[in-house]
Amino acid sequence: MSSHLIRNARPVPLAPGEQGVDRPVDVLVEDGTVTAVGPALDRPAGAVESDAQGRWLVPGLWDQHVHLGQWTLASQRLDLAAARSPEDATRMVADRIAEWPGHPVIGWGHRSGGWDRDVTVSELDAVSGDTPVVLISGDGHHAWLNTIALLHLALPVRDSVVREAEWFAAYARLSTLVGDDGTSPEAYRRTLEHAASLGVVGIVDFEFSGGAAEWAARWAAGADLLRIRMATYAESLEDVIGAGLRTGDVLPGGDERLRMGPLKIISDGSLNTRTAWCCEPYADAHRLEYPSGQPNLSGDELRALLARADACGLEVATHAIGDAAVAEALEAYAGTGARGSIEHAQMARREDVRRMAELGIRASIQPAHLLDDRDLTERIWGERSARCFAFRWMLDDGVELAMGSDAPVSALDPWLAIAAAVHRSADERDPWHPEHALTPREALAASTDGWGTVAPGHPGDLVLLDRDPIAPGSDPDSGSLAQQLRTMPVAATLVAGRVVHDDR
Repeated sequence: MSSHLIRNARPVPLAPGEQGVDRPVDVLVEDGTVTAVGPALDRPAGAVESDAQGRWLVPGLWDQHVHLGQWTLASQRLDLAAARSPEDATRMVADRIAEWPGHPVIGWGHRSGGWDRDVTVSELDAVSGDTPVVLISGDGHHAWLNTIALLHLALPVRDSVVREAEWFAAYARLSTLVGDDGTSPEAYRRTLEHAASLGVVGIVDFEFSGGAAEWAARWAAGADLLRIRMATYAESLEDVIGAGLRTGDVLPGGDERLRMGPLKIISDGSLNTRTAWCCEPYADAHRLEYPSGQPNLSGDELRALLARADACGLEVATHAIGDAAVAEALEAYAGTGARGSIEHAQMARREDVRRMAELGIRASIQPAHLLDDRDLTERIWGERSARCFAFRWMLDDGVELAMGSDAPVSALDPWLAIAAAVHRSADERDPWHPEHALTPREALAASTDGWGTVAPGHPGDLVLLDRDPIAPGSDPDSGSLAQQLRTMPVAATLVAGRVVHDDR
């Protein structure tokens, strides 16, 4: 690797109470690692030199929860985010079929949890005829298919949506319907280039399909711009173990930027699908087969998976959205000694937040979800909303925060997530439960994979910004701060000292 000397940068102080530098300094990256930070550093022979011109310098940003294949495909799908009823959705499907006759319709983003009735396959059949239609909900936990799509994906014909584990299994077969051109290495490369333009240097990939062999082929074909940690699921756990892969290992065919991530377990469902497992019933429990949601696997099954992964050197990322799911996951971590994270932790009791801290379990959070889930949460969880997205509890109780997007559920955009954590509102309304808001410094620190202020020994994953991200404007109002954060201009992004985005 070559050396890179960055002159005249302002390292942003990320530790609480830490002060920034009085004047710009130089930063030297050698063999992918920051080796020196200080004024007027000597330039090593052969080193690339660039001038930051007083810009602000932060560690590279990570998105700790991405379904990368689905996010790469999202731009080609029918966007149903604006659908406010089943009739809106079917009208949009009919328009797409009229515009592209004979082409399967894959939709994404509807939020049926806020609709006033359940949908049926027959009403989708009525507008689609022989054209396969698959409409994936905005939370990714269910899909509304027409009959021909059900048959094509080898699913039993029914008049209702396909949920949870049955849908996750069917999703892996979706390429048989639409092909995989949208997830070519070139398409992945474009996705990674866009992420780099936002200051992202690393992604934890929770895609359902794929695996080490696919990532090796993708990497060799040019999708090697950023750092990737590839997760696995229970179905492929034994294959990963058999290959001798542990969390942190370099994947075969990659380099030190392409590594093995955690085992991902989806222990419960989602808010929108009413399958998140809660301690108390939903407000509209009369509509539900399971009034409080339900777990996707038993406590014994959960503990067995954690124990197996831990014994073989794998961390565990446990999806738990409802408070009952969070409590059960923590019991499993405590009982097995496994390490890792709670993914989402959307609703939690204070005692469980404290236990998360005691066990050293990270909270992998997606603040932008609160923008989408605010109204539905108030409607079906009521006063429990006071302990939803409880970031302040987590931080104050000593839980390590790791921020991400859950793309495509939310956009792969760290500044959207940071702004949501700071302001907790996407419109003219006051922040939602502002007692749980983070400061810009806290939210940024939770987005850097645990790295603090840039210092010797850190990876050479660096981002230059045109504005100060922890004091981005003169108005201290959180709405003004959020607007400044959402539009944060990224001048340059480096991974292991190599420039992967430059807008200077």
